Amino acid sequence: MSKGKVLVVMSSAHALDLKDGKTYSTGYYLNEFVAPYRKLIEAGYEPVIANPNGGRPAMDVNSNNAMFFGGDDAARAEALRFAESLAALDHPKTLASVVAEGVQGYVGLFIPGGHAPMADLVKDKDLGKILTSFHDAGRPTGIVCHGPIVLLSSLPDPDAFIASMIAGDGKASSLSAGWPYAGYRLTVFATGEEQALEGPNGLGGNVQYYPVNALAEAGARVECIANWHSNVVVDRELITGQQPMSAPAFGDALLAKLNECVQR
Repeated sequence: MSKGKVLVVMSSAHALDLKDGKTYSTGYYLNEFVAPYRKLIEAGYEPVIANPNGGRPAMDVNSNNAMFFGGDDAARAEALRFAESLAALDHPKTLASVVAEGVQGYVGLFIPGGHAPMADLVKDKDLGKILTSFHDAGRPTGIVCHGPIVLLSSLPDPDAFIASMIAGDGKASSLSAGWPYAGYRLTVFATGEEQALEGPNGLGGNVQYYPVNALAEAGARVECIANWHSNVVVDRELITGQQPMSAPAFGDALLAKLNECVQR
């Protein structure tokens, strides 16, 4: 018998706009999706995938690397097989349909990372409604790597906030009034980690803004540790992981919070 349904929100974006008109082909990160997803299934939960457009999410090809699996290439290959054969990825629900149906039937929310959420989910108003509902109900909300940037979708005007961050006009903080996650402790892909990826040998350019700065401007208490070290922060219903290396511990923390809430 299922312990309950967990909503898994993924990006529909295949590319991220960078500075100077450049783009980076992106999608979800393999281990950030597979590791927590499998933990949910093994623990008896029923994941339900949703994204903005309802199509199969793209995987960031750069995440198909053994370095994100502790150097274990067999584990990488097995995770890839799992994702490629997962029928649930072929027909996600749309976020609009989730909003229309209501989220009362879900015990938790999980959002994997990769750069893709910065392209669409960060400003998706349907996701903003979903996050606010989970926040108001105190239901476990687990987000990893770049994923925590999507918390900004619950701002009153996420489009204006992100436009201000990109412009660097100093108006962003004044646009954050009423943000549900103000004062929350959380982590996200660190600025030093992002800078290590920027340039011709990584992203092929520079991101338009750094997630750490945007979340801090909105009022979050961002806690990052040394680059590429596992880091998970739990504050109330929110569970966040810093980067791919945090995925296993993040999955455990999300599962622990879900079990705690389900057993109440």
